[in-house]
Amino acid sequence: MKVKSALLVCVFLTSVFTDFGVYAQASKLAAADSVLNPGMVSYTFRNEFQKDVPGTLDKIKALGIINVEFSSLFGQSASALRKMLDDRKMVCTSFGVTYPELVNNTAEVAANAKTLGAAYVRVAWVPHNDKQGFTIDDARKTVADFNKAGKLLKDEYGLTFCYHNHGYEFAKYEQGTFYDYIVSQTKPEYVSFELDVLWAFFGGADPAELIRKYPDRYRLMHVKDLKKGVKGDLSGKTATDNDVALGTGQVNIAAIIKAAKASSIKYYYIEDESNNTEQQVPISLAFLKRALKN
Repeated sequence: MKVKSALLVCVFLTSVFTDFGVYAQASKLAAADSVLNPGMVSYTFRNEFQKDVPGTLDKIKALGIINVEFSSLFGQSASALRKMLDDRKMVCTSFGVTYPELVNNTAEVAANAKTLGAAYVRVAWVPHNDKQGFTIDDARKTVADFNKAGKLLKDEYGLTFCYHNHGYEFAKYEQGTFYDYIVSQTKPEYVSFELDVLWAFFGGADPAELIRKYPDRYRLMHVKDLKKGVKGDLSGKTATDNDVALGTGQVNIAAIIKAAKASSIKYYYIEDESNNTEQQVPISLAFLKRALKN
């Protein structure tokens, strides 16, 4: 009986370490090749994920992508989703949650991120009055909440918090913008940033200039392009089909990538919110790979 129990323990430990080894190997590959092999934001294939999670992961991997930033668990538990990734030698490097989830359920968010294997936790929208627009009161609350949650995520769980801009933050404030205020008032050791190049451009900012201004604050990037002729504003909203394949819109992706290479950005994720992902994503992937190699 003791021999049988010992054998069972050995089998279990072998399985655990094998699974860990597979994920560690995939994680190293994603990190080492992040510059040449971009990741994918799950939101790009949100409709497909809602219907078939494993099939959609297979679809992403067939594109040559093994690194996914999840914006949702899509009805799965974090552990179930992690197993699907492990089975495909894929990784999740960043986990997106809502602002209320970050503030009110920080421990749960952290647990899910750790289970997924993510190193980053990301929020992409700060609730505010759309009619009134983003205000200094919104900005002050944002700073306080981000500093608090970011500290907890870093100190207790070893995770890095990132804020993803959405355009409304680029309204003028004093000598700069509310975005400048948020960057300057958050603590670098607890709050980092994910640059969404379309939403920065849409809000009136120059994404490449933002990177040059804050090279050490960015860790992640959403790479996407805006249809030619579309006028930006401070709403943080535009029709999803205004997302176009990289290199075919009005955002200077090449200049942005050039600036990013001299920054602390680690992962580049393709995001396409349109209904034309079948046609556009392969074009975007090829364009981004060329830009990253140059």
